[in-house]
Amino acid sequence: MSAQPVNPNLPPDHVTVFIDGVEMAAPKGSMIIHAADKAGIPIPRFCYHEKLPIAANCRMCLVDTEIGGRAAPKPSPACATPVMDGMKVFTRNEKALKAQRNVMEFLLINHPLDCPICDQGGECELQDLSLGYGRSVGRFVERKRVVPDEDLGPLVATEMTRCIQCTRCVRFTAEIAGTYELGGMQRGENLQIGTYDGQPLMTELSGNVIDVCPVGALTNKVYRFKARPWELIARPSLGYHDALGSNLFHHVRRGELLRSVPRDNEAVNECWLSDRDRYAHEGLLADDRAAVPLLRDGDGFREASWDEALDAAARILRESAGDDLGVLVHPATSNEEGALLARLADGLGSRHLDHRIGQLDLSDGAQAQAFAMPVAEIEQADAIVIVGSNLRHEVPLLHQRVRKAAKRGARVHVVNPVDFDFTFAVASKHIVPPAQLAAALDGVDLGDAGNVAVIVGGVAENGPHAAAIRKAAAAFAAAKNAKLCRIPQGANALGLARHGVLPAGLDAQAMLRQPRKAYVLYGIEPGLDFADQQAALKALGGARVVAFSQFACTSTRAVADVILPIGALPEIDATLTNLDGRDQQAVAAAKLPGQARPGWRVLRALGGALALPGFEFTDLDGLRAGMAPVAVQVAAGSAAPAAGNGLQVAASQAIYRVDAVVRRSHALQAHPLNAGPHASLNPADAAAAGLAQGAMAKFSTAAGTATLQVLLDARVAPGCVWLESGHGATAPLLAATTLEVARA
Repeated sequence: MSAQPVNPNLPPDHVTVFIDGVEMAAPKGSMIIHAADKAGIPIPRFCYHEKLPIAANCRMCLVDTEIGGRAAPKPSPACATPVMDGMKVFTRNEKALKAQRNVMEFLLINHPLDCPICDQGGECELQDLSLGYGRSVGRFVERKRVVPDEDLGPLVATEMTRCIQCTRCVRFTAEIAGTYELGGMQRGENLQIGTYDGQPLMTELSGNVIDVCPVGALTNKVYRFKARPWELIARPSLGYHDALGSNLFHHVRRGELLRSVPRDNEAVNECWLSDRDRYAHEGLLADDRAAVPLLRDGDGFREASWDEALDAAARILRESAGDDLGVLVHPATSNEEGALLARLADGLGSRHLDHRIGQLDLSDGAQAQAFAMPVAEIEQADAIVIVGSNLRHEVPLLHQRVRKAAKRGARVHVVNPVDFDFTFAVASKHIVPPAQLAAALDGVDLGDAGNVAVIVGGVAENGPHAAAIRKAAAAFAAAKNAKLCRIPQGANALGLARHGVLPAGLDAQAMLRQPRKAYVLYGIEPGLDFADQQAALKALGGARVVAFSQFACTSTRAVADVILPIGALPEIDATLTNLDGRDQQAVAAAKLPGQARPGWRVLRALGGALALPGFEFTDLDGLRAGMAPVAVQVAAGSAAPAAGNGLQVAASQAIYRVDAVVRRSHALQAHPLNAGPHASLNPADAAAAGLAQGAMAKFSTAAGTATLQVLLDARVAPGCVWLESGHGATAPLLAATTLEVARA
């Protein structure tokens, strides 16, 4: 072959390749399958996946190649054969088709005839390709092999007899999730894919093995046997359990939401989805869904019509307008609802409006801000500093981006009160009690890194030392020319801040410590969503409360006078703003339960009943047309309680207890990552208190006491206790700066 390029006008890093007679340019080092996909020329495949490392073990993508007029002696795998200048590729000639058909015949030797009962039926890659490349009659009469199934936990169902050993799931857990939980065992015809130790999948991204599996070996255990793909309608929506706002589809049949799957968006979640976003929809079917307006009747509630309930709510708000009214909003509330809540508070003369219900220290008037480095660019960073965050549980797919950066060679530095688990190597660790996090930043050495991201998470943002940590992180970022990325504390905290759901008066903590005569609660489960549960329940219990709620739960019934049932995000049209500042729209998917209504409709009706300005629109388009960012001057707010004697409190969100919907998903609650309420102590601190592994201990604060099981964990910094929020048992302790511990 001539040393001269076929096309001298191409860039030096490209070559000319001919695929089925079509001339095209392809980057040097890329594979034939990349060039063919770019040109829209189909090549069958099973093991190849654009996001996974190349394995070349299914051989379905065999093609015929010719270089310099000489044909290759045998077919080549398109996924693992680099393009060469002047190469000719034939994907549909007799040699290629014969090879592909032979591979398909071998794959089907042991595959069971399960299509009528297989959940993958109708969207199965093996079904699709066997139609085009399979024989109508099998030539093998030997008995098919049977592979025993493993229990991979409550999320992923297995039928491993169907497995074709493409190893996509193995490569996903190894390279993307970073947990290395699946692998191949034995050899030859005895090869099996499994966990070896028989343990459930522990990665927070385990549901993605369902998506990458090209057959029915790995399926959705919650969705199993419920529907066929052709019965479902796909509605574009968003994940609303963290601030990333993962793009997804809800699959619905006659108004019933049956499953959630990822929707590709390279700038946000790529093609992946966290288990929390995938399985949380199960919580929408909880027994305590609010499905009809309720009015307090003595010690209980009675059902009411919408007109009667709105009249009662309007009467409470009218009688408590002005300084006597506080409006508290869940940080996952949509922009449309947030804009109307801001209008409602303004129309009633209340300056006490806030969505920062989970944050203890608001003394610096902090509010959510967009990432200075877009999440898609974080994987290109040279160095990343993680401050006060159990990132893997807080925003799983942001953690995955950091893993990609670390695999590229980025140095990751951690400043935390607990040595949380990450799936990447850490260059330096500073594990110190919460009060020392701000000072510990000074010890981080970035070397000569030029592209640096500083990620500040929920352990820092929600803790009693948040203001000092935010100040130190901003100063560190400015001094190191780094990009500051503070994770918004709530799926739409940034959008609500932009649309004026912030106080010109008392902030969320001050509203509860200085009780108002009446409150509006929006989307909040009072018993678990507040940073200071004791102050919240005491203040709400002594006031008149109008609760807009998805759930008529015990804690809502304990404080509310009126319960107005509203839809959750999968049931309404809505806009959320993610941590990049990107506005994203969700479309209503599931049917609203009973008489529940979209929140914006209920707010419009209530605003109309109160004759307030700004509620004259008639539809969602009219509402959106009148929405615009609002600048609110937030003054310095509440500080956390002063530190006392004892152990410092380091609190993080339990991964599957972050909000009311997730807490009601049976599958997620059954997952081993949902460890239940407990307190983790450094072994030295436990020994000083006379506590052994598994012992019950009494933890005391000025706000209350709790009895919890003690777990000894050397990852916890000496001098502090690690608690997870979202549990009723730990709630009395989360607002404290320090606590005392003694044997129960």
